[in-house]
Amino acid sequence: MKVSLSIIGRFHFFDLACQLEKHGILHQLITSYPKFEAVRYGIPRRKISSVLKKEIIQRGWRLMPRLIRDLYNPQYFLHEMFDKKSSKFLKKEADILTTTGSCYEYTIKKAKSQGTLVVVESGSSHAFFQNEIVGEEYKNFGIPYSPFQLSDKRIFDDTLKSYEIADYIAIPSNFAKKTFLEKGIPEEKLIYVPYGVDLSEFRQVEKQDDVFRVVFAGGMNLRKGVHYLLQGFSELNLPNSELVFLGTVNDEIKPFFRKYSVRSSDKFGNGDKEILYLGHKPQRELYKYYSQCSVFVIMSIQEGLALVQPQAMACGLPVICTTNTGGEDIIRDGKDGYIIPIRDVDALKEKILYLYENPEEREKMSKSARERVSTGFTWDDYGDRIVKEYERILNSKNQF
Repeated sequence: MKVSLSIIGRFHFFDLACQLEKHGILHQLITSYPKFEAVRYGIPRRKISSVLKKEIIQRGWRLMPRLIRDLYNPQYFLHEMFDKKSSKFLKKEADILTTTGSCYEYTIKKAKSQGTLVVVESGSSHAFFQNEIVGEEYKNFGIPYSPFQLSDKRIFDDTLKSYEIADYIAIPSNFAKKTFLEKGIPEEKLIYVPYGVDLSEFRQVEKQDDVFRVVFAGGMNLRKGVHYLLQGFSELNLPNSELVFLGTVNDEIKPFFRKYSVRSSDKFGNGDKEILYLGHKPQRELYKYYSQCSVFVIMSIQEGLALVQPQAMACGLPVICTTNTGGEDIIRDGKDGYIIPIRDVDALKEKILYLYENPEEREKMSKSARERVSTGFTWDDYGDRIVKEYERILNSKNQF
């Protein structure tokens, strides 16, 4: 079996490529990242093709003044450029191509013409569901929203077309699976394999104080529900506590940061009920910050399977998440953390308060969370499962 990957960005795909290489079935990796980034994951340079121009232009555009960025968004142009280059790099000998839905027009069509099985990776819920639920959120807060704000309309259309033409769609959680089934995708077309965590990168180190810290890491926008976390923590007003944010802040969240007096800082506080923004941190440094916290909270209204959840668990943090984060596939409610409804601030406050008032139970959950991801949700576990799925679908094809 030979598997080719064509991916924009990184997300979990380099971990997937690494696992395929370990199993001896990685045929090639086409990526928008530089080759040296992929090599760091144990992928042989000879198997890597890089469309680096895409990343250079995109990152340069992000550094432009807001006025210029508002005049033109190169998103579709860059996706199309990658797609065209990817189709030229694509080798004929692959049995399976795993790619993203936006590579529909050239890469997916070429693979199909060559008789290669196509697996479209969807790291999130169905595209229509995403737009519907995020649109609701913007409307609830009176923020302008267009039906296809999550992506360029043309990328959105290509993604929907890819769902149709792909042989299979890979999804990471039962929540994501549910959204595809609701939108009419047959169950036999779905490959379900939850993501993993790198235990060498995410580990627990000793906590240096007794401050009760709630932490969130990731992009901060309405979809991530950080405004609900801000509200819940502020209303609790707990002595010797802090709320800490790590990541990047979208403009739509800045008014909430001002409302709840979020303070930018380069270090933790001393438990004065503060809300701190510590900025973006490299992934390899996150374990140091997680280990100084008490509970991880993610109030997203939609995710596929947020990778920050198993990462936080590996650092000994109980996780409070919503039903729409994919967390239910990993977190056992009441044992490794808690699963609560989206937008439910009262439920969030109840769970935070319980963990605050019951340090012994919190410690049990910490140990349980760490053990949970260590025995079943590593990247090696993910690799074993995805390879079995690839073998299954290839055997099904060969039977006809």
